[in-house]
Formats: sequence, C-alpha cells, structure tokens
Amino acid sequence: MTLIEKLTRSLTRLPGLGRKSASRIVYHLLRADAAYVEELAAELKELKAKVRMCRICGNYTDVQPCSVCSDPGRERKLLCVVEEPRDVLSIEAAGEYRGLYHVLMGVISPIDGVGPEKLRIASLMQRIRSEEIQEVIMATNPTVEGDTTALYLIDLLQRGTTVRISRLALGLPVGGDLEYADRLTLARAIQGRRTV
Repeated sequence: MTLIEKLTRSLTRLPGLGRKSASRIVYHLLRADAAYVEELAAELKELKAKVRMCRICGNYTDVQPCSVCSDPGRERKLLCVVEEPRDVLSIEAAGEYRGLYHVLMGVISPIDGVGPEKLRIASLMQRIRSEEIQEVIMATNPTVEGDTTALYLIDLLQRGTTVRISRLALGLPVGGDLEYADRLTLARAIQGRRTV
C-alpha cells in the first residue's frame, strides 16, 4: 500500500469523508506549500495534546475552565444541556443564548449499551444544586435517543429539584414550505405553536 493510499484510507475514517473527498484532500496536501502541511500537522498534534474537557461544563477547551464558564457576562442561572461539544458551537453561532452549558457527552441508547450512568448526569445534578440554577433548557437532538434522554432528565429534574425546565422549540425551518415538511415535523410545529 502506498503512502497516498494509506493517508486516503486514514482520512476516510473521519466523519463525512468518503474515499473521493479523502483522495482530494491528499492530492491537495501534495500540491500545497510544505510549510502549510507542517503547520497543519503541528496543529493536529497540539490539538490532541492540549485540548481537554472543561472541568465544569464538559465542553472541549485548551484553558481551564473554558471561555464560556469563565465569562462573567454570562447568565449564570440559566443552563443549556446539550449532547456533544459541537452542539455548544452551534448554539453559540446563533448568537441568541447567553447562559451556561452542560455537555452530556452522548445520549441514552440501550441498543449501543449507553445508559444514564455513562453520561454526565451526576455532574449536571450537582451543578444545578451548587450553582443555584433557575432554568434548564433541554437542547438534545430531536431523535429517538435525544428525546429519550430529554424525557429521562426532565423526570429526574422534576423529582429532585424545583428548577424550571424548558425544551428547544421544534418545527418548521425558516424559509421552508409546508408541502415539503414531513408529518413528524408538521406535528411538532403544531404542538409547539405559540399565541401571537
């Protein structure tokens, strides 16, 4: 196996990269300036060496605590629960949320052998009590596993705390046409309607 084939195969292990895309990247790197390739390799090595989970929220960071947890301008009584660190990035990109986060590092999925004990649920409950959180926003994905995890957490919070619980609104995307929406999306949009 040639070096080109080995690197192409390694790149296909990355999510969302098929053989053609991986091959394109390899050939791009071969044509690129050597300094760029060396800098990219050094950054990948540094990423793996220095990035860790924030000891408070569980997001990936190279400083402790992360920039969100250490930001005094954040709304400290509001906590958004997400599945993975990449979800924090998505919510931050919207520019509408100014509270704190808690990353579960997955979802409940019995078929994959993931139960509540494998998620960061104990640290969530501890944070809610010690930080005097007033509202928890469930921002798990609208999948079977995401909904199961949200329902489990909602039940746990209702039994063990007095915190207000909310869930991200679900429904039609902005600019979407009703005729192209699936039945589940339309049903959720109707259920989640608001008075105007």
